[in-house]
Amino acid sequence: MKTDLPIVTRLKDYTAPAFEIMTIDLDFNLDPQKTVVTSIMAISGTTGKPTDFFLNGEDIKLVSIKVDGKPISKTKLRQNKTGITLKKMPTKFTLEITTECDPSANTSLMGLYVSGGRFCTQCEAEGFRRITYFPDRPDMLATYNVRIEADKAAYPTLLSNGNCIQEGDLPNGRHFAQWQDPFPKPCYLFALVAGKFDTVSDIFTTMNGRKIPLDIYVDPGDAPRATYAMDALKRSMKWDEDAFGREYDLDRFMVVAVRDFNFGAMENKGLNIFNSSLLLADEASATDMNFELIESVIAHEYFHNWTGNRITCRDWFQLCLKEGFTVFRDQEFSADQRGAAIQRIKDVKALRARQFPEDAGPLAHPVRPASYMKIDNFYTATIYEKGAELIRMLKTLLGGEVFRKGCDHYFDTLDGTAATIEQFIACFEHISGQDLSQFMRWYEQAGTPHVAIQTTFDRHKKTYDITCVQSTAPTPGQARKHPLLMPINMGLIDRNGRNFGAQTVTLSQKSLTVSYDNIEEEPTLSVFRKFSAPVHVGHQQNIDHALRQMRFDDDLFNRWEASQALAREILIGLARDLETGKTPDNHHIMRSYTAAMVETLQNENMDMGFKALSLSLPSDGDIIQACSTEYGHGIDPLAVHQAGKLLRRAIAEKGVKAFEALYIELSKTTPFVPDAKGAGRRSLRNICLAYLVKLRTPKTRTFAVNQFKTATNMTEELAGLMALISIGGSIAREALDAFYAKWEHSPLVIDKWFGVYSGLTGHDALSKIKMLTEHPAYQGANPNRVRSLIGGFAASNPESFHKIDGTGYGFFTDNVLAMDKVNPQVAARLLGLFSIWNKLDMTRQDMIKRELRRILASKPSDNVFEIATKSLGN
Repeated sequence: MKTDLPIVTRLKDYTAPAFEIMTIDLDFNLDPQKTVVTSIMAISGTTGKPTDFFLNGEDIKLVSIKVDGKPISKTKLRQNKTGITLKKMPTKFTLEITTECDPSANTSLMGLYVSGGRFCTQCEAEGFRRITYFPDRPDMLATYNVRIEADKAAYPTLLSNGNCIQEGDLPNGRHFAQWQDPFPKPCYLFALVAGKFDTVSDIFTTMNGRKIPLDIYVDPGDAPRATYAMDALKRSMKWDEDAFGREYDLDRFMVVAVRDFNFGAMENKGLNIFNSSLLLADEASATDMNFELIESVIAHEYFHNWTGNRITCRDWFQLCLKEGFTVFRDQEFSADQRGAAIQRIKDVKALRARQFPEDAGPLAHPVRPASYMKIDNFYTATIYEKGAELIRMLKTLLGGEVFRKGCDHYFDTLDGTAATIEQFIACFEHISGQDLSQFMRWYEQAGTPHVAIQTTFDRHKKTYDITCVQSTAPTPGQARKHPLLMPINMGLIDRNGRNFGAQTVTLSQKSLTVSYDNIEEEPTLSVFRKFSAPVHVGHQQNIDHALRQMRFDDDLFNRWEASQALAREILIGLARDLETGKTPDNHHIMRSYTAAMVETLQNENMDMGFKALSLSLPSDGDIIQACSTEYGHGIDPLAVHQAGKLLRRAIAEKGVKAFEALYIELSKTTPFVPDAKGAGRRSLRNICLAYLVKLRTPKTRTFAVNQFKTATNMTEELAGLMALISIGGSIAREALDAFYAKWEHSPLVIDKWFGVYSGLTGHDALSKIKMLTEHPAYQGANPNRVRSLIGGFAASNPESFHKIDGTGYGFFTDNVLAMDKVNPQVAARLLGLFSIWNKLDMTRQDMIKRELRRILASKPSDNVFEIATKSLGN
């Protein structure tokens, strides 16, 4: 077992820094094996007396330290593996530090490292300490001046934050560039890039007439695949001006694509760095989902310029201040670009898939955590997605106009500061005049609330009463829960499909009763419209009311949700029958549901993207979570998976002619456009194919083969491949081989190939997936490749991952341990997939706990140690 336990950092222990760094001049002499960094800092004390000064530093060599131009005395310096302490420093001084590092050996991809022969940095959350000694905390704001020197032939492009103020040639084939960022920033926003790139350039004219050069730097030959990202960037900049009044502030904006990257992207001031998978796209090599993600992430990182950069976090406990707010902003942008209802459904699907299980598992934590071992482990769905839901509720509670004024007040009063959640909420209290102290509980209390809905119709009094009762189950470290403040959007639907009585009510106590008068007949209740609060809704309604919602609810989110709720009820019943050995029954509710799905399929007035979402069943994870919530114990995941197969087959059989007709109609050639309409059409065609191949007929097999072979875009080619894999046998193997041969020189597409292969089923599937770790194209240190194969296997292959003999869990653990030796951050994120263990049957619970104990016995990194210990409830 690990003996040197990680230090726990606690919010209550926060103290303001004893020193301020006014300016920092950085000089980089770049060399892949031996980069020399010199920093010169102008420092002022805040205590008014000589004080010790601690600077973080890890995996770097200290060459020299000078104070006011003179070498520091050894008696004034103390050094350990986490940094240096300078004893009794004066209230004002200049500090010069020279260090060396080896970027080529930096497999953690934090700090300064080499990716594809290019220098790159990643400093959030604690990477800057791997570059130079510095008080690596977000409330240490300074202005940065950066000089970069390197070999010109090998690294012709030298980039950093801000504006380039000077560049030129030097002797011996070297050159330099000097960058200046006029805005104070924390060190986690520092960035440096050096290498050979192709560039896509454009100009954006701001609302005040400033012309901003835009440059996207990509691998040589990849420029044509960056044009969509450039278009998305310009649309994001315009939207932020229109929606929030935020204008870009620097003289240029740059984006760089790199292959080796721990995150999706990073909002470094004026120099965003992107995982290439979230920047490069064309119709041949990228799916509609790739285009949507690029649009969303480009917007997200750009929006950080104000929500994260201009106003940053006082400490890492306030991470949701920048991430939750910015996710909300990018969701609103995507809603305007692709349709509000469809985007809301997709956002909630993601929330339920990632955040709800997190909130109900051993890794549950508040949106603002109270403590952490490694802050890297708190870049979670709770911080991001649930954090965004809190901002959305705030907007619903206050109204759009007041919310916008509150945002303006936040930007105006806290610009240039490192802020807290309390300061953020106080801005909205100031503008609205409301007391939002109870709303703060959302930031402090973990767990997903459950709201039980009871309705009473009194035919004689002509009243319809709705009672809402909230409760939140205990979570680790929080046994007692308090009532939360939440908005509930609701409305009614009569038997003729008329929607009426729409209103928003506020639930602040444990329960609330809402009454409607003059109701002649029992209506159908539509509650939590637009998913107005991130809660589990316990609303039992009969099949007739559910079908009425599916047909007539004018809130499209709840129309979709009615279908999902009915499917969940059916799937839970099927799974429990299968688990107990009972033969599943094609009962009345299931027959009514399948008929309703075919009715949806044949509705010619329905948006194709919405229709595709409506035809999609809840995921296995949704059902596992629902079983745990409803019954309080785990379930066999293979029974859940088999239940999904049975229901999909039943829908396919019921609607075979309609599926075939629509599939053929949608197979007509149309120009590829990566917008919502085009994506909706392709999604609907692909879901028709996915249902048809469940029937395993020669005709549907031919559909799949033809689509795979003749597709002119990656969305349909990949869907054809996945359809063939679901059929299995030699046809699946031949398709996988053909796909690899076609795309073996395209790394991003080969990531997709590994991801699809990780879902292979059959008696020998696990052995074949294991063999892929020895494949020449598998790169065990590349996060994208590892996430595709190992993450894909755990998340998307229940038949192999949850094998009853435990071999799937063992294979996954072996690869987490291997990754931990190379990149602890990525290993810890993978390990989070084991947090589902307490929702499974007892046999699998025991097997996963054994694997977690095996991980702890291996003396893992601090990142992995924290996830493993918390997963076990320690």
